[in-house]
Amino acid sequence: MSHTLEGPDRSEGPVGPRRSTFAATVLAIGLVAAGLGSGTANADTSGAAVTEPTGVTVAVHPDGSYLINTAAPLQTWRFGGTLAHPLTHVTVTSGHDSLGTYREVDFGYRATGERRGGIRTYTDSPVVLFTTTYLTASPNTEPFPSLTSYPKLPYHLSYQDSAFSPYRFNGADAPDSPRMYFDKAAHGFLLSPANNFQVADLVTAPDGSISDGIMPGVTRLPAGFTQRTVLALGNGINPTYRVWGAALLAQSGKTPAGTSSDVTMAKLGYWTDNFATYYYNYDKSKGYTGTLQAVKDDFTAHGLPLGYLQLDSWWYPKGSSDTWQGNGTLRGGEYVYRAAPDLLPNGLAAFGKQIGLPLVTHARWIDPASPYRQQYRMSGNVITDPRFWSSTMDYLKSAGVVAYEQDWLSDGAQPKYNLTDPNAFLSGMAGSAAADGIALQYCMPLPRDYLQSTLYPNLVTTRVSNDGFKRATWDKYLFDSRLASALGESPWSDVFMSTETDNLVLSTLSGGMVGVGDPIGKENWANLARSVRRDGVIVKPDAPIVPDDQTYLGEAAGTKPAMVAGTYSQHGALRDAYVFAYARNGQPSQSVTFSPAEFGVSGDAYVYDYFTGKGTPVTAGTSFTGTVGSGFFYVIAPVGRSGIAFLGDAGKFVSLGAQRITQLDDNGTVHATVAFAPGEGAVTLHGYAPSAPTAIARNGAVGPVSYDPATHLFSVPVSPGRDGSATIDLAAG
Repeated sequence: MSHTLEGPDRSEGPVGPRRSTFAATVLAIGLVAAGLGSGTANADTSGAAVTEPTGVTVAVHPDGSYLINTAAPLQTWRFGGTLAHPLTHVTVTSGHDSLGTYREVDFGYRATGERRGGIRTYTDSPVVLFTTTYLTASPNTEPFPSLTSYPKLPYHLSYQDSAFSPYRFNGADAPDSPRMYFDKAAHGFLLSPANNFQVADLVTAPDGSISDGIMPGVTRLPAGFTQRTVLALGNGINPTYRVWGAALLAQSGKTPAGTSSDVTMAKLGYWTDNFATYYYNYDKSKGYTGTLQAVKDDFTAHGLPLGYLQLDSWWYPKGSSDTWQGNGTLRGGEYVYRAAPDLLPNGLAAFGKQIGLPLVTHARWIDPASPYRQQYRMSGNVITDPRFWSSTMDYLKSAGVVAYEQDWLSDGAQPKYNLTDPNAFLSGMAGSAAADGIALQYCMPLPRDYLQSTLYPNLVTTRVSNDGFKRATWDKYLFDSRLASALGESPWSDVFMSTETDNLVLSTLSGGMVGVGDPIGKENWANLARSVRRDGVIVKPDAPIVPDDQTYLGEAAGTKPAMVAGTYSQHGALRDAYVFAYARNGQPSQSVTFSPAEFGVSGDAYVYDYFTGKGTPVTAGTSFTGTVGSGFFYVIAPVGRSGIAFLGDAGKFVSLGAQRITQLDDNGTVHATVAFAPGEGAVTLHGYAPSAPTAIARNGAVGPVSYDPATHLFSVPVSPGRDGSATIDLAAG
């Protein structure tokens, strides 16, 4: 989509992490210029080269050309470009930054003004960081890097500049999108901006060269401005995403939130957004407050308390009508960001106190009729004034709000794109929210917003697919979950009904939020009990589910394969995996083949079909093959030293999730510790064994072991001890 572009309108410098402040150690270097031999690190006209154990070599030449060569353990590839200007003051420095030990070739050059460039490589990570700093104010021209040579691989993946940043294989690239290039064996490299995400301009020229600079609408760059670009390399598509994401997160210092970091991540929620039952809809005899109170009471009465409640855009007045219903296109933007008095006459804080649940509140853009446009500094349709963000987050905190959802980032909620306003908008929001202990969620993000999230520790979740989670959005959800999770964001599927079993499985496998929007009295309590414990705690994997490399390869090659996506639970040296697979492209069924090893389950394994209750032993180094239809779910357990493949809680989708199985090892006997919700009764553990195992409780109690000699599957009931847990030993019979 097009944006209004402006040059910088303030005197401040740019955003982005500062250059490393570690004292640089000048190394003895191999000088590239013939006949120079080894020399000091401050020669004006010489080039330099460095080689890392990762297989990455960087060479910079006096004429301004530069090369990045890669070798084993990476592929043998070459990247190169030229500054088209002679270099001065070439140095090699070493140091340690948040990603690790590095060496950097730095150099001066004069383009449209004086600049200082650098190419940094790392000892322990296959990452290259390009940096250019403008020493004098200059026109926005001649970006660095500009790669005129790079591996011409058959496939690439990027994300479109539209709502939710939908993935695109082998197509045109949005200028703010990261790009993943890969070959038929899934070896690849990923190139993206490393700062100035909101105005970055990663483009391919007609001659095929790729450059990363700043949007052309920003015509001048101030003295001190620094632009960074990251190149990550790897063997495997998912591993390359992880290397790239780790580099950006290390640069910003953000530690991704854990899978149970706050109540919205840890517990089941109720949503009132589009496609939910009570989206701009309520029981007229109860009112909105009474309706939502009845929802909460219904869950409590069925022994499954809600953890939080989401309030969508209905809760505040919109449009020129200043009403909760709003008016005009899409009901309009925010008139004021306060509770609509005709729905919540006593205000948001009173509602929060009455409902007795933590709240998640939705936000739009600022309506043209809003009085905020006279009260606060604006850019485009958003507020950049820190006074607004401080007062807004204080207001939300007083009402018990724990998460703020900024929606419409791809459309209405956009600033003017210059060097200052996008960051004033997003950083003002994030900083004030963090000060009040409020988490953020992005909705309808553009690629630049995914990248920007790395700057904010309290940006916890991101909506990655269209409104209303359903079969038609599964592909978008899974492919974009790879982007979000690499950058430390927990992908959110959006609302669905508890009767929709496949949607519930996939949302649970996100490792993040699970939220439903059923009408009162229509919930499927048995389904919900397979996702959450009786206290509402979600039993989840350790990481978001993402497609496997073979799915990426097939999709890029146009073979239209079935989707195979996986995630895992890690207990010490033992990893258990969860795989969701389904037929695609209008096919009623398709074959799938995957190895337990590709999901981190080493050695012999057992692949258990959750819905049929049947399984298949898979010997080390081989693969599982099956046929899938609309949604098939497998649990993969390693066969341990005991000969047992322990499958965990038979009543949970994520049967070995840390919220249920807190400790697990197998030293010839399976030792498992089981966590229970307060008041929760016995749970059934199960697994695969060559003969009937014995079970002993070291804490809590176990019942009799049931064993089927035909399938080799066993089950055993386990009850908690006084501390709310049980510890059992399982040994082969």
